[in-house]
Amino acid sequence: MRTPNGVHALVRRTHEERVLRALQENGALSRAEIGRVVGLSRTTLSEITADLLQRGAIVVVDTDASRREGSGRPAERLALDPASAQFMGVDFGHRRVHVAVAAASHEVMVSGSVRYDDTAPWRERITLALDLVERLTTEAGVHYGALQGIGIGVPGPYPVPEGTARPRTNAAGTVLRPAPEGVDVAFAERFDAPVIVDNNTRLAALAEAISGADSIDDLVYIRLSDGVGGGLVVGGQLVTGSAGLAGELGHVTVDPSGRPCRCGKRGCLETVASVPAILAACWEFGLPLDGLRDLADAAARAHPVANRVLREAAGALGRVIGAATMTLNPSKVVIGGEIAHLVPVIVEQVAATLAAELFPTAAASPLVEAARLSDDDGAIGALAAVFHSSPLLARYPETADVRGDCGTRSSLSEGAAHVRP
Repeated sequence: MRTPNGVHALVRRTHEERVLRALQENGALSRAEIGRVVGLSRTTLSEITADLLQRGAIVVVDTDASRREGSGRPAERLALDPASAQFMGVDFGHRRVHVAVAAASHEVMVSGSVRYDDTAPWRERITLALDLVERLTTEAGVHYGALQGIGIGVPGPYPVPEGTARPRTNAAGTVLRPAPEGVDVAFAERFDAPVIVDNNTRLAALAEAISGADSIDDLVYIRLSDGVGGGLVVGGQLVTGSAGLAGELGHVTVDPSGRPCRCGKRGCLETVASVPAILAACWEFGLPLDGLRDLADAAARAHPVANRVLREAAGALGRVIGAATMTLNPSKVVIGGEIAHLVPVIVEQVAATLAAELFPTAAASPLVEAARLSDDDGAIGALAAVFHSSPLLARYPETADVRGDCGTRSSLSEGAAHVRP
């Protein structure tokens, strides 16, 4: 019995959508890789890709010659037409906002950042971010007529817990602004595109969890930067918690009589292991340093003050991660932030502390490594969130559709956000 034309057309359109979705989530793939992802026969896939190529929906971007093993003809790698759609990732840190714009092919077209004071109100931060986007538009000639989605990372808990929407003051007198006041509406209205908002470090954890050949089902991620934040993937799910506080390891108390923290408590991990805290401790012990590069140089020279401060900070970090590891039993611990790459002793000391803190069995010890992403991981994680539809996002909030310094091009597949199913 011959299949009716209408049914045949529906099946073919379904196959096309699966191929296009695989390329949206993964970036460039060979036909064989597409076949493994979508489960179509070689003949059917050949017909589908030939038609999509003819219509211009997908393009040939390169071959797999550079990574192909053995002999044989290099296979073409296909991707969505870069001009068919754009996606934006925005990371609001404590002292700077970073923006990255990617094409449908996952190529990062432009990126840039601008700094602000950590007491700056959200209205000012949002204005600076929107101005940055406009500057990138002018300098790189990128326009946003095909913008399909925006992912935004914000510091602190998200969704914001009840009762903390209004600014308050901590013990040090710093005004706290935990609520991203209208950030989703501002971007949605400016660009007429749907918006996802979440904690920026949690988005970075997402990017790290999906960075390799296989997704990591159980991961503890912590980022050391102007503050200390964390993200958890448990049982294949990106965890937010009942009040958006899951993964806030930077505010675990490590010294009850320690320095005041921006959160209002004393002696949080952030007061010991953040980059400003480490640099301040070096100054207190007689080693004035002008930023991370100086710290990295001092660590490379095994300066006793730098070595002492770094190992004490990493030891505190390791004990906090150890408690999380005993609770969650992750297969991997990832330490993010530029300091993790510039000062390897941080990762080494955390691994050594975990080895001493955990059960003395190989199976109980997670792999500890520096993040694959650079310090723009929140922006790349935000891009991953809008690109991705894996089980990691099965309980992710619905996309909010409330319509009404410049970098070079790179590929998400070269960083950690090469999204895989």
